[in-house]
Amino acid sequence: MTAVPAPVSSTAAGALSAFLRGVERRALVVAELQCGDPARAEQTLVAVMRAFSAVASDLPMAQWPTRFWTLLGQRQALREPAPGQWPPALAALGGMAPLPRLALLLRVGGSLDENIATRVLDRDEAGYQQLLADACPRDAQGQPDAVAWRGLAEQVQQRIRDLPAQRLQQLQQPAAATSSNPQAPTSSWRAPQRNERSAASPRRRRPDARPRWRGPAILLLTVAVLLAAALGWRHWSGRSLVSDAPLPEGVVAEAGPVTVEALPPSTVAATPQADSAPASDDAAMLADRDYPLLAEADLYAWTAAGGPLPVDESQTKPSRPEPASAVLETAAADE
Repeated sequence: MTAVPAPVSSTAAGALSAFLRGVERRALVVAELQCGDPARAEQTLVAVMRAFSAVASDLPMAQWPTRFWTLLGQRQALREPAPGQWPPALAALGGMAPLPRLALLLRVGGSLDENIATRVLDRDEAGYQQLLADACPRDAQGQPDAVAWRGLAEQVQQRIRDLPAQRLQQLQQPAAATSSNPQAPTSSWRAPQRNERSAASPRRRRPDARPRWRGPAILLLTVAVLLAAALGWRHWSGRSLVSDAPLPEGVVAEAGPVTVEALPPSTVAATPQADSAPASDDAAMLADRDYPLLAEADLYAWTAAGGPLPVDESQTKPSRPEPASAVLETAAADE
């Protein structure tokens, strides 16, 4: 059973491609100098990149360097001793054991720190330091040669910088189809293989899902039925009004143009004129010269009975009016 890589989003695919572009040059040089065979190193690196692309989406980005170099460092081609060829400037690498040589290349070629390197080599700190000590060049007295170490590191870095771009492009080419399945789709490690089977298959609709066109169709059908009913009722009403059938009581129907007729003269008798005696009495009262006095008879009667005169509102009122007792005392003194 072949495992199908999970589809990845465009953002995750872009981050993965950027990470592999940044590490592919150093990884290829480390693999090539470790096994001493460029073709074998390319095959190993392509397999590692494909394996890493399949699991990278399930890992945090902070763990990508550790997982990638661990996958590369644990490949059998880099762990087992094998005959290879090294350039003259790096001929010292051919005389080293696989693990010390890998520790040296991870340090000067992969630029890995101590924490990642110990995980890749599956060693503790002391074991990693021992591997570096075994890989360090020696002088004639058997002491570590710092100058030779720096020269070796510079040669590895120069080889990384001078790596032809054509070799990196060959890594990005899809793998050739196998003879057993020539039609099998292939893809580069830069673009993880998508789940074409799920993308090509039509989207299944749930049994209880309604088609999208059913709602608008029902709405249009309802509007058409209501319009037809309105037109039919109007046509039937017009025919019923034109017919000669008697109408029910209280029903108003259009019977033609409005007819205007003159009304007959009124036969109502005029009301007899009211008696004018009260009117003549009122006129005699108003003509009397003493009528204004009669209008104020109540005031004169009240004054004649000894009532006090009303206050003259035309004069300025005092700020502190005199009490009523003072008026009474003055009146008593005058008497």
